[in-house]
Amino acid sequence: MLVKWIRCTVVDRRGFERGQRKWAGLPGEPGFRGQGGGWSRQRPGVAHVFTFWESRAFYDSFMARSHDRLAAAQSGTFKDAQVKLFEYRFDVKTGFEPRFTDTDLIRVALCRIHEERVEHFTLMQEKVWNPAMAGSPGMIRGMFAEAPEQEFMILSMWRSAAEHGKYRTERVERLALRAQIEADVAALSGDIVDLEPSWTV
Repeated sequence: MLVKWIRCTVVDRRGFERGQRKWAGLPGEPGFRGQGGGWSRQRPGVAHVFTFWESRAFYDSFMARSHDRLAAAQSGTFKDAQVKLFEYRFDVKTGFEPRFTDTDLIRVALCRIHEERVEHFTLMQEKVWNPAMAGSPGMIRGMFAEAPEQEFMILSMWRSAAEHGKYRTERVERLALRAQIEADVAALSGDIVDLEPSWTV
């Protein structure tokens, strides 16, 4: 499965949201699996959209045919768009599906890993972080995905901000030490996204 992550700064909120509804045509596209997104909790005016495709071939075909027509509705409503493509590697918890209807909040982390530490980082994700997240009340599902240049995305879906907050304060520092995260990670960024139900396709 291919994941596309778009992050942008919205300059015309009403126009952007109107344009976002035009993506409702996506389910007719071969290989489309789901789309959702919302507003950053930490950065005013920043929007995130996550789109899932069965494979790179289906995504490339969509980009060549229908993308520009659907995207035209949002032209001029945002700036500083950053787009990244990731290949799904494994679930966080079990049975990841690109569904957004039972989720209020998405936590997304982007990690660039030192080349010689990729294997260790991936192992720690499976052995330390995944069980901790999977055992947290309110964490619904998640995934671990990879891009070129030793970049990884960890996406987790949460039932509420309060439950995500509990997991963070109780566990993150301890887990980071156990996973030796400082030795693995060259750069780390991320965001917490309040889902906008009207953007779900």
